[in-house]
Amino acid sequence: QVQLVESGGGLVQPGGSLRLSCAASGFTFSRYTMNWYRQGPGKERELVATISSAFSVVYVDSVKGRFTISRDNAKNTVYLEMNSLKPEDTAVYYCRAYDRPNAYWGQGTQVTVSS
Repeated sequence: QVQLVESGGGLVQPGGSLRLSCAASGFTFSRYTMNWYRQGPGKERELVATISSAFSVVYVDSVKGRFTISRDNAKNTVYLEMNSLKPEDTAVYYCRAYDRPNAYWGQGTQVTVSS
């Protein structure tokens, strides 16, 4: 049974930091490209960061220099380190595993940036 379980979300003040985790099971994690998406209130879901099976990374412009995606294949876990958080980063954050034609999603974790 495939599972992706996100954790680490919460309420943080502007300028603060959070580290999201996504623990995977039920598939060969190391073969999959891993993504973090987010969906803010009233917005469409947006791709935030990607790390390939070869550890290459890509970020959306709005988080470059502030967010870092990483993966630990021994732990079947992908991370999103978020620094210098802004109110516009408020969203539900989802991880996705992708290896054509398969795509698996987690249930999401809420991140709220507010003073």
